[in-house]
Amino acid sequence: MQATILIIDDEKKLNDLLTRIIGLEGFNVIQAFNGKDGMKLLEREDVQVVLSDVKLPDVNGVDLVASIKAKKSYVEVINLTAYGTINDGVKAIKNGAFNYLVKGDDNEKIIPLLNQAVDKARLQQAAFNADKKAADKFSFAQIVGHSKAITDAVSLARRVAATNTTVLLLGETGTGKEVFASAIHYESERRQMPFVAINCSAFTAELLESELFGYKAGAFSGANRDKKGLFEEAHHGSIFLDEIGEMNLELQAKLLRVLESKTFIKLGDTQTTKVNIRIMAATNRDLQQEAEAGKFRLDLYYRLSVFTISLPALNQRREDIEPLARYYLNFFAGNENRRIKMSDEYLKLLKQHNWKGNIRELKNLIERSVILATDELTADTLPPHFNNQVTESSSLDLQSIEKHHISKVLTHTRGNKTETARLLGIGLTTLYRKIEEYGL
Repeated sequence: MQATILIIDDEKKLNDLLTRIIGLEGFNVIQAFNGKDGMKLLEREDVQVVLSDVKLPDVNGVDLVASIKAKKSYVEVINLTAYGTINDGVKAIKNGAFNYLVKGDDNEKIIPLLNQAVDKARLQQAAFNADKKAADKFSFAQIVGHSKAITDAVSLARRVAATNTTVLLLGETGTGKEVFASAIHYESERRQMPFVAINCSAFTAELLESELFGYKAGAFSGANRDKKGLFEEAHHGSIFLDEIGEMNLELQAKLLRVLESKTFIKLGDTQTTKVNIRIMAATNRDLQQEAEAGKFRLDLYYRLSVFTISLPALNQRREDIEPLARYYLNFFAGNENRRIKMSDEYLKLLKQHNWKGNIRELKNLIERSVILATDELTADTLPPHFNNQVTESSSLDLQSIEKHHISKVLTHTRGNKTETARLLGIGLTTLYRKIEEYGL
């Protein structure tokens, strides 16, 4: 694919000459004769490199470099001048220019420089597009719902995203706390740096400490080499500590040091490690109550709760059940290239459900229903407890429904027992027992 070069020069003859020369080298060339028109073309066209005169009628070409970089950071700029000065050259490079050339003296350098600048711009553009895709995937735009409870939470999160303030996300399990944390990160100035998430309840105290802080070789039996911890992995980025209420008091003291000084000591080390990180945490507990009961450090609670955001349970935003259900239906059906509708009866049963597992429960339910559906989500694709007509006296029917359900999920996963158990929301041993019971 041809690279596009934008030439900004008010000397028409020189602009036309450069356009012909560069065009003969296989580049697509577009022209502007002042900075204002050049910026308009930059915004409208897929430009890789800008060749800009320093002396333009409406702006200094050296200053224009910063404007171009602010608009499209991956675009490379080469300044051209009739009268080169050291100060202008230094300023151009500081502003982000790829190079600074004197007209006439350096004509033979233009084409080789253009090729180098295009190669660099394309690499940067690919990285930029990847970052943008990630940002779009994890941005606030992906938080579905229009209820006041959720829009208020998003509004608060947007405000704090532009800062480096520590954030504490409160809410029941399954309300989307990690989704909010990642959105805050990807809409902050740290978006191009790592976002690291860890569930504190998934590790023993000793293992959590080594995961967070890392260790030096020989720190304990089996530590054969140095290991970076997650705080170090998140350097210049953000770390999200989910279920922070499960962390023991000793480890809380070490976390407090990280919050206060941005330093920590690895296991087995004598030197401190300094990091530049933003810390976000989440819990479904009342940390203030826990602190007053001596189960959580009060000083750590105050440091974590500088800015708190409470996420509503799905029962508190029932008007969002339908858009969330349709969002996940489109997602899971789209992954399988299927067109699936949602029946009115199915939607009615969703709206009547109590959703103790919140959004996570709804997401898993829609995924299972898509697997079971032919071309429409109906009451038959829901677990038996959703249908008010099913009673304990219909145990034989329930067994046949369960057998059919497990069989369809096993077919979908191509016999993968671990994935089947995950989709069904049951333990692996329970699944094996059911398979044996039903002869599947």
